[in-house]
Amino acid sequence: MSVPATSIRRMRIGVIGCGKISGIYFQNLPQLPQTEVVRCADLDVGRAKEAAAQHGIPSAGSVDDLLVDDSVDLVVNLTIPAAHVAVGLAAVRAGKHVYAEKPLALTTDDGRELLVEAAQHNVRVGSAPDTFLGAGLQTARALLDEGAIGTPRAGAVHMLSPGHEHWHPEPDFYYQRGGGPLFDMGPYYLTALVNLLGPVAAASAVATSGSPTRRTPQGREIPVEVPTHVSAVLEFEGGATVTAVFSFDVPASTVPHGIELYGSDGTLVVHDPNNFGGPVLSRGKGDTEWREEPLRTPWSENSRGLGVAEMVAAIEAGRDHRASATLALHVLDTMETIHAAAERGERLPVRTTCVRPEPFDTF
Repeated sequence: MSVPATSIRRMRIGVIGCGKISGIYFQNLPQLPQTEVVRCADLDVGRAKEAAAQHGIPSAGSVDDLLVDDSVDLVVNLTIPAAHVAVGLAAVRAGKHVYAEKPLALTTDDGRELLVEAAQHNVRVGSAPDTFLGAGLQTARALLDEGAIGTPRAGAVHMLSPGHEHWHPEPDFYYQRGGGPLFDMGPYYLTALVNLLGPVAAASAVATSGSPTRRTPQGREIPVEVPTHVSAVLEFEGGATVTAVFSFDVPASTVPHGIELYGSDGTLVVHDPNNFGGPVLSRGKGDTEWREEPLRTPWSENSRGLGVAEMVAAIEAGRDHRASATLALHVLDTMETIHAAAERGERLPVRTTCVRPEPFDTF
């Protein structure tokens, strides 16, 4: 990871949740000059101690012990989605900033409660995904802002997968409330779209479940509580309309994960927003071939934790951070609206809005 020099002091971080996703945070955060992991915790204290030993973290133990530790300034919350708000509320009430894995909460109302509590305790809340800060999506953002494809009018999103039970060691929660392809992968795509096009105004959708159960390679059955194939139409405040499909019911497809945006003067194709890098392709009205755009910022590798570091820099500078709770709340509200629109068979307005994040290059 390429890190520029900076004079910003390190912020002391405690990580709660030492499951599969934690490894990349433990790997990246010490390489970012703003961040220092001083403690980790998990409901399984043994797992926390194993993580601490593996990654050279000074202290490990229970969640309660971490929350009362005055040496921790900021909590990175990597628990399962159903625990995000409970852990976040406990952290902000302990006077600590919080950066949560996606989604921010299971419902918009719960997410809003977390924001209100944070404001009352004068601490910040941030949320993954931070992939929109990466080189690919920031290059696409710059091209849009420069008018490379004219006025964005429409777009298409595809996230087509056979489901996580084929690779994940503990896939059950992906099929419980707060899971499914929309709540699991939707935050990457919707956050990217808000970064590119601005907030979503309204949504309509159809959602289905391919099967009442899923089966792991070992033969264990998992009950399905959520839609596993979601087709949505998103109307953006700026005027563009995007069709989006999120699925765990597609055995195979020739359609790559990604985003296409169609403007008055051309088309822009963006990489899978679950990644930080490229490629980014563009093609104007009169062009006969696609052009692969050179990436304009340094964050092209797996830089999870970049949003934490950018949040720390923003706290130190007294400005708004980009992977903000208001952005995450709007994305959550959009997902909740998509599900509600599918259930009711209606076009529904998205209740929240947010400020389109400022472009990001480096610290």
